[in-house]
Amino acid sequence: MAVPPSLALSDGVRIPQLLFGVAGLTPAEIGRAVRIALDTGYRGFDTSPGTEAAMGTVLATAEVPRDELFVTVKVPAQGYDAARRAADQALAELQLERVDLCLLEGTQGAFNDTWRALSRLRADGRVGAVGVAGFGVSELRRLIDATGAAPAVNQVELHPWLQQLPLREFHADHGIVTAASSPAANAGLLADETVTALAAKYGKTPAQIVLRWHLQEGTVAVASSATTTRTRENFGIFDFELADDDLAVVSELDNGTRV
Repeated sequence: MAVPPSLALSDGVRIPQLLFGVAGLTPAEIGRAVRIALDTGYRGFDTSPGTEAAMGTVLATAEVPRDELFVTVKVPAQGYDAARRAADQALAELQLERVDLCLLEGTQGAFNDTWRALSRLRADGRVGAVGVAGFGVSELRRLIDATGAAPAVNQVELHPWLQQLPLREFHADHGIVTAASSPAANAGLLADETVTALAAKYGKTPAQIVLRWHLQEGTVAVASSATTTRTRENFGIFDFELADDDLAVVSELDNGTRV
């Protein structure tokens, strides 16, 4: 079974470059999809508020050692006490004593106080690493200036149509790993002529071409699917590489399109 490559976070935790996401799935879909993902070989899982209980039910019965799993939770920017309660509830519903990554989600509200709460959870050993979701350069600067610490991860919309180069340069300068929450532009890229041509060239699917581009660009891709075929397809990206010329071709697709 293939093992996804991983990246070292700023505080020593390693994150798989391919995570299975469950945002937008119903509890019933999560139960089935996560079981398929585990059987396929996924060991990294990205939750969102409201999905933790369904995820926890599956993980509690999975025949996979806890130390082989990487689990991410998200806590909205809502202040110190509310953030602590939200994190405690997420861990309880996941049936876990500790998660590997906790993301502060959103740039409105008291995100500095929320960050302080998540940092406390990390100090207490309940969170392995702390990051953010949806932050731009200005918000990252405010957070770093206020706390003296850079997040380990920033999860943002990122795909070949929206490559976020200035943001990724800032990440590189501050040791922040970039994670893509919509690596194929909500499937929009799968019909792109450049992507489909490369799929034909490599004997792969368009989704595999896009996810391979993310891996070779050094980002973490959060791939979501409720179907067995797509889940297994998304995982089949570790037996080939895009040539440098083809990486450049995909990189030329950047046009600022958001989904």
